[in-house]
Amino acid sequence: MDANTMTAAAAGTWKLGDLTVSRLGFGAMRLTGTAGFDLGRPRDRRNSISVLRRAVELGVNHIDTAAFYFSPLRSANELINSALNPYPEDLVIVTKVGPGRDPSGDWFAATPEQLRGQVEENLRQLGRDHLDVVNLRRMRQESIAEHFGALAELREAGLIRHLGVSNVNLAQLAEAQAIAPVVCVQNRFNVEVREHDEVLRACGEQGIAFVPYFAISGERREGGAATDSSHESEEVLRVAEAHGASAAQVKLAWTLHQGPHVLAIPGTGDLAHLQENVAAAALRLSPEEVDRIGALA
Repeated sequence: MDANTMTAAAAGTWKLGDLTVSRLGFGAMRLTGTAGFDLGRPRDRRNSISVLRRAVELGVNHIDTAAFYFSPLRSANELINSALNPYPEDLVIVTKVGPGRDPSGDWFAATPEQLRGQVEENLRQLGRDHLDVVNLRRMRQESIAEHFGALAELREAGLIRHLGVSNVNLAQLAEAQAIAPVVCVQNRFNVEVREHDEVLRACGEQGIAFVPYFAISGERREGGAATDSSHESEEVLRVAEAHGASAAQVKLAWTLHQGPHVLAIPGTGDLAHLQENVAAAALRLSPEEVDRIGALA
């Protein structure tokens, strides 16, 4: 695959409400440090801005972010604002609330009353007067009704255009849908981790976007994909070799093959990796290859 000639358009599109996005998007978490929450050495700011601008040049119009994506000296939202504002008309920025971090980086779970402050913080950092899509990221609560209801009120007030949910099961998705329309579900899902298969299928049946996170990293989670192939299954490596692709590209292609409603938001702070990820939009696996890889879970 020639990564230099591929664009995100090859993945096709899906709608988040009335907003059309490429199915191959970009996750901003890793722009601020090794894993987005890293309290070590921050990434070079100019490099992160270059990655964002190049992503848009490559046809990416769906960027996933959060106000709690920050490390010393770096904020994902501030980088997005600096790199892309004034924003292209077709650019959709999806953010999330629920978890929070104080200025020292310590985590807390927001109460329903604190969600307005989190939404306003995203608005300030991004330089927007409304947010395209806001996901409620469930923390430890079993019921999300009170939190999602608070976001629905902010949607009615015009601060949010569309709502989504994250880290939910079928019952919690239904709970949210009874309050306000849900345009996307963002859950952990990849070749190795398939605990949300039922949610993925339900989203397809209902026309809701399913947006996996950690689609490449598997069990490594925030650590990201390894730089060598020693941890990859032989099956993934065989498929990659057959297509002249990398293991990460095969995993992204497999993700997109799970249904037209499935989006991908791979994140990186490296220009070469960005181009490689975007090129996966054009990788077509055979039904047999999809099944063989799917059997690895």
